[in-house]
Amino acid sequence: MTDILEKTERAYENGHDRPLGGYVGLLSAYGGTVAVAAVTAMLAGRKAPEHVGLMDLALMAACTHKVSRRLAKDPVTSPLRAPFTKYEGQGGPSEVQEKPRGAIGELLACPFCLAQWVATAYAAGLVLAPRVTRLVGATMTAVAVSDWLQLAYAKLMKSAEE
Repeated sequence: MTDILEKTERAYENGHDRPLGGYVGLLSAYGGTVAVAAVTAMLAGRKAPEHVGLMDLALMAACTHKVSRRLAKDPVTSPLRAPFTKYEGQGGPSEVQEKPRGAIGELLACPFCLAQWVATAYAAGLVLAPRVTRLVGATMTAVAVSDWLQLAYAKLMKSAEE
């Protein structure tokens, strides 16, 4: 079985470094985490909401965006990524650019990849601890809006100087 998996990985890589085994581990961890959250909710007598309201969806979207970028690109969170990435330089405003090392590095350095995990955690929070989850969502949404306002202000100031 190992030979078949190794052949499949080599054929898929096509000369590129693609850590399929690491991806399998990440998929397993994600599925296991979702299963634990579902069992926890069941044991706690919690049920998923019948529907997600527009305000919850807006908070979830903005919070997912901000937390994903914070985890993947913020200089302050680089110690979390350092074992799995290599610093390459500055990225966008107040962000770093890092080269992933392995599957975990790809996950941690990619806000698009992290968004799935963050949104899932937020959804679990809405089931298990809705009040706290909404407070965290509102806080991170405020941070995201503040970031956008900071960027707009900087652009406005730059255009005023020209």
